Amino acid sequence: MTAKIDDWLLEILACPQSKAPLRLDEEAGELVCDESGLAYPIRDGIPVLLVDEARRIN
Repeated sequence: MTAKIDDWLLEILACPQSKAPLRLDEEAGELVCDESGLAYPIRDGIPVLLVDEARRIN
């Protein structure tokens, strides 16, 4: 699954838990927060920034 988020949108999005910037993982189709260790899904081109929907990463 390949996801794309516009650069201007990526610049203003932040992790709802840590408030840190997110980075796009196009291959996984997720927005990743390295600070909180959470990956948020992108469904139908829309980021789902809910902590309950995020998956824990290393």
